[in-house]
Amino acid sequence: MSRHAIRTRRRADDTVVLYVNQLRISTDWGGSSMATQIRVLTGRSLRTAFGDYRLVFFGLLQPVVMLLLFSQVFSGIGTMPGVVEYQGYINFLMPATLVNIAMTTAMSSGVGMLTEIYTGFIGRLRSMPISLFSLLVARTLSDAVRLLVQLAVTVAAAVLFLDFTPAGVGGVVAAVLLTVVVGWGLGWIFVALATWQGKPETMQAISFIVMFPLMFASSAYVPIQAMPGWIRTVSTVNPVTYAIDATRALCLDKPLGWSLAAALGLVAVTATLGALLAARNFRRTR
Repeated sequence: MSRHAIRTRRRADDTVVLYVNQLRISTDWGGSSMATQIRVLTGRSLRTAFGDYRLVFFGLLQPVVMLLLFSQVFSGIGTMPGVVEYQGYINFLMPATLVNIAMTTAMSSGVGMLTEIYTGFIGRLRSMPISLFSLLVARTLSDAVRLLVQLAVTVAAAVLFLDFTPAGVGGVVAAVLLTVVVGWGLGWIFVALATWQGKPETMQAISFIVMFPLMFASSAYVPIQAMPGWIRTVSTVNPVTYAIDATRALCLDKPLGWSLAAALGLVAVTATLGALLAARNFRRTR
């Protein structure tokens, strides 16, 4: 064998050894902690959400426009029994709008997750020593932060431009925090839907079918007593009704009753069920 062939063989052997050593190092490394993974992935999602000023602007504008339209179109409801005591329809509507914004943000959690699946980002993560459940947690946490910003802007706009008069700052802060928790819990359901089916069109269709009955068959826009009998029955068992009643009570210093406990309990059940379903579905190879 010539000296040139020997040198070539040695270089090839050295390359193989170096590659094997690198593989051994990467195999021995078990990855970062789940807390670190959640922090990094949450930061990535937040940078994506707030990195496009157009997306930020229209995302903040949407709930304000929705509140403006509903407060003007349904302003005559302010004279109905069960609403007149709130001294203006905006005071009746505004706490419900917070919960409706949370539902819209929860739906976008599922859409965002499905987008990351289709763009291949999830596929790249599967080749790394990363817990995929941390990705699910990061998605819901980043959307909760985005929801908090939307709620703060909407409350400020309602106070400045629509004469929303809450009972106190503390009650509004408590209502906003409760709404963030409700949106976080609902977000798990839509994330579970995103990991269950495979088409964005199907995802949007299912989301609207779930969202609109929950939104309109509740105490959001008219008192339950003014609804037809069968819708009144649906509204009474609608979990969104309890969240809306709790936010109204907190914002306007009304008796809470057991609406707050019911809302938090339903959020716990929803988040647990959604997380279990999402984790199970996420183990499938896509």
